[in-house]
Amino acid sequence: MPRQIQIAAHSGELVFSENGICSVQIGDSRFCLARMNEAIVAFQGKCPHAGADLSGGFIDKTDNVVCPLHHYRFSVATGRNVSGEGYFLKRYPVRVSEEGVFIELS
Repeated sequence: MPRQIQIAAHSGELVFSENGICSVQIGDSRFCLARMNEAIVAFQGKCPHAGADLSGGFIDKTDNVVCPLHHYRFSVATGRNVSGEGYFLKRYPVRVSEEGVFIELS
């Protein structure tokens, strides 16, 4: 059953580095956030290829997260690997409301 975890009281609390990524820790798991247009999207914190920390990568001009280790690219919108290696980046729904910013985990 999905559960919503509050990650911030409001979106202004989220600190996005100059690489365009915000990293959050929930228990033993790390997640990354990125802004897409007016929305905040969340995705797994480790690259599905070799496990590199994606918060050390960056968001490119076409809204792909680029892994810092092997430079594999993943669409922030869909999670699909756009550089051709066939991996998939798990994404998580984010809800921003007056009550706070929440990530939905299943």
